Amino acid sequence: MKGKSLWIKADEGAWEDRKPRITTGLESGAGVVLVNEEDVEKVRELGSIRVAAPLKGEKGDADIVVIGKNSEGGGTKALPDDFKDSLDLNRLKRLSRDGKETAAYVVIKGKRYEEFAAALGKICDHLIVIGTDWKIIPLENLIAALQEHDVDIIAGVRSAAEAKVALETLEHGADGVLLAADVPEIKKVASIIESIGAKGITLTPARITLVKPVGMGDRVCVDTCSLLSKGEGMLVGSQSNGLFLVHAETEESPYVASRPFRVNAGAVHAYVRVGDKTKYLSELGAGDEVLIVSAKGTSKKAIIGRVKIERRPLMLVEAEIKGDKIKTILQNAETIKLVSKDGVPKAVTALKKGDEVLVHYEGGGRHFGMKVEETIVEK
Repeated sequence: MKGKSLWIKADEGAWEDRKPRITTGLESGAGVVLVNEEDVEKVRELGSIRVAAPLKGEKGDADIVVIGKNSEGGGTKALPDDFKDSLDLNRLKRLSRDGKETAAYVVIKGKRYEEFAAALGKICDHLIVIGTDWKIIPLENLIAALQEHDVDIIAGVRSAAEAKVALETLEHGADGVLLAADVPEIKKVASIIESIGAKGITLTPARITLVKPVGMGDRVCVDTCSLLSKGEGMLVGSQSNGLFLVHAETEESPYVASRPFRVNAGAVHAYVRVGDKTKYLSELGAGDEVLIVSAKGTSKKAIIGRVKIERRPLMLVEAEIKGDKIKTILQNAETIKLVSKDGVPKAVTALKKGDEVLVHYEGGGRHFGMKVEETIVEK
């Protein structure tokens, strides 16, 4: 499932009043800012963020061309009797044919405007819906009508409370929100979106059946751009149906200082959980996202800052869960730790047969990183 997005509405009022909203959006991880066409370059000077703007002429520098929003800051003129005669609809079709990324902006003034929004949503990349009375936006109808179409539904909101409702409507919710609010609400909405993206991961104890040195090999250290806490790590394993929670280097050791941004994850061949998919550790690189999971099963994303692959002595760890044997190969060192069933990090060098460690176990296997329901045997 794709993540939720935050759009910042900054197209009305003096530039100096709008600028703090844009910079706060940048700092809070907003994905898009909506401005007027003449402000596109000003936004880009503030930082790297995607810009949406109405197109007055035939050319424009915005990343997303917004159709249906007039120059006075409103939206959606009176509708023709037949939607096929709509200038907005015809313009969207032309821009889509030209390969432009488009957003349709519709103020919902009644049922016909909702139907018009649904028609536009079948053509555009993003559908921005604004309610004259937010509480009666027909968001549920649009989510249901467009669920088979590849369009992001962006709900116009004015507060964190409205954003939360919009993002959770009909379970799936809107794909994002266009927030018309000042700095404090921007931070609140960014926090809500981050919490919605933090999916729960089921962790189950598995019983250690074998621990043994296996010789030299290439292992991967993943250094993230986040400081991790005790109990947090990455899900790694030699079989995609059973991934071990490998703990971050958050604890001091008599031999090395703690590196709370790092997970010494294992051998290059191993799978690592990335969102709902897996990748090989050897595929990771700076700028990629990786999933951080806590002993309680909460999760969050982290950006990778560096990946270090070095030749080191390795250790095979095997465990049993629900009658299946799962394995992983880790560096043979006391700083590499798994997580016991009570949430306490335990060094792999101290593991013994019968110990229980936390793993994420799921039936089936994976094909190109995606979960599939078929017979796959990995030994």
